[in-house]
Amino acid sequence: MKNTKAMRHSGPSAELEAKGLHRLAGERVLLDNISLSVHGGDRIAIVGPTGSGKSLLLRSLAMLDPIDAGEVQWRGESVHGRDIPRFRSQVIYLQQRPALVEGTVEENLRQPYFLRAHRDKHFDRERVSRLLSSLGRGDSFLSQHQRDLSGGESQLTALLRAVQLDPAILLLDEPTAALDSDSTAMVERLVIDWLSEMPSDRATVWVTHDDEQSRRISNAMLQIHDGKLSKDVHERIR
Repeated sequence: MKNTKAMRHSGPSAELEAKGLHRLAGERVLLDNISLSVHGGDRIAIVGPTGSGKSLLLRSLAMLDPIDAGEVQWRGESVHGRDIPRFRSQVIYLQQRPALVEGTVEENLRQPYFLRAHRDKHFDRERVSRLLSSLGRGDSFLSQHQRDLSGGESQLTALLRAVQLDPAILLLDEPTAALDSDSTAMVERLVIDWLSEMPSDRATVWVTHDDEQSRRISNAMLQIHDGKLSKDVHERIR
């Protein structure tokens, strides 16, 4: 299969690049020699039916699931062993069901800074307050306990926890699939605001089953079916 480029770039090399990713389960092919490049400024949507390999591809890009062949490169270099924590500080994966720790929203937002990969950063409460204000939320949200949050509020907390770390790329695995329309709009707004801070440097790869959403949040859409990634379904500059 030829390389499938998310956008046709003639400028700098890709930030994140998958080369020939292949995954088997017995004799079944789950990922079929997938190649994909993600550059700063890309807003990529990946669509496809249930079981087509969308989530597996995203988790493979995040180096959370093993592959049988191929490799993932970050800024032109293969990622191995001790490089992985630093890689994951720049390429953050957000799953459909948010994984929060016991405690308040603020405690959840502070949690990443105890990890070695983020020890050179610090929790910026004022910035988080500004982000919440832009979404119509006050500082009282920070004191809410994790167990009292709705599904939308839990996903918002997980997304805030990710964007405050200023990664280069967000890998979003159907983050709004179980949310109502208001919560979905809030999640989309937060991602768009984060991207707008550094529009040519930051990128998203967003797995979704919602064609309308894919058009709202992307400037390139790819389709996956039976582990094979198609050429662009659409490509446009926003």
